[in-house]
Amino acid sequence: MAEKTGVIVCGHGSRDESAVHEFQSVAEGLRSRLPDYDIDYGFLEFATPIIRTGLDALRARGNKRILAVPGMLFAAGHAKNDIPSVLNTYQAQNDSVEILYGRELGIDPKMINAAGSRIVEALDSAGGSVPREETLLVVVGRGASDPDANSNVSKITRMLWEGLGLGWAETVYSGVTFPLVEPGLEHATRLGFKRIVVFPYFLFTGVLVKRIYGYMDKVAARHPDIEFVKAGYLNDHPLVLDTFAERALEILSGGNTMNCQLCKYREQVLGFEDQVGLVQESHHHHVEGINAGGTDQPHDHGHSHDHDHGHDHSHGHHHPYPHADHPMGPRSMEKDTDPV
Repeated sequence: MAEKTGVIVCGHGSRDESAVHEFQSVAEGLRSRLPDYDIDYGFLEFATPIIRTGLDALRARGNKRILAVPGMLFAAGHAKNDIPSVLNTYQAQNDSVEILYGRELGIDPKMINAAGSRIVEALDSAGGSVPREETLLVVVGRGASDPDANSNVSKITRMLWEGLGLGWAETVYSGVTFPLVEPGLEHATRLGFKRIVVFPYFLFTGVLVKRIYGYMDKVAARHPDIEFVKAGYLNDHPLVLDTFAERALEILSGGNTMNCQLCKYREQVLGFEDQVGLVQESHHHHVEGINAGGTDQPHDHGHSHDHDHGHDHSHGHHHPYPHADHPMGPRSMEKDTDPV
């Protein structure tokens, strides 16, 4: 290579220390897959190092070109706005390096196979004689105010359902959009299946994954005649790490294409027409570096950042989610208590 090139994986960050450690394992896994590149990582919020710190480290080690890969399953607000804003700001302040941005993991055969293996592992561990055609799959997405990202979870669900030969499948979300986990699972119990396997389509553990399992336990307790099976999230599955490495290398090959055809910031997507042309601006600057253990400077400006309330993560310049009052969405949690 003509110049030293680094790779930074840009994550969201979590208050859950286990999630932070699992994200770090991605960087370790990439080092073995990309031995010719200098690997680092950073977070938008709630954990250190922040993205700027990771970029500083790569620049200090002599990297003249940095390939930035979003540590996101799908491209919603974090991948489309927040991370690019941080990278663009850093690039403007440091003209000695070139920063090139990659695309999200997205819908990829390797990701589908990784997800399928997690579901099969769970079903094999559960044992019993319930055949796949009598098993219902519930895939839980993170949930976003971006309908493109939400629809991708539904496609993942269909591909897993059909690929594994399961009896039926439903898609629910952990926050922001609808249907949420508990009402979605309640709906699933009325479909007449003997076994329901719940699979969080998440990269890492954290508050939301734990709450997903907590809601599942609540619904299972109300329906003792149905067997509920918990599938593990993706974590550092080898195929996930392979996909991360591919996303970095495709930046250099010219194959780095993000789907902008259904982007609500560029096209008038049904129900989100007023969000075309919103300013590309990060809203994480005020919580950068606040880590999972809470050992950095306290952050207290009157609202929570657990990212599970369905309030669209809004801070004034982001438009509210138009379906926030949907009865199967965030409002369904108003009278509930945290299950975990």
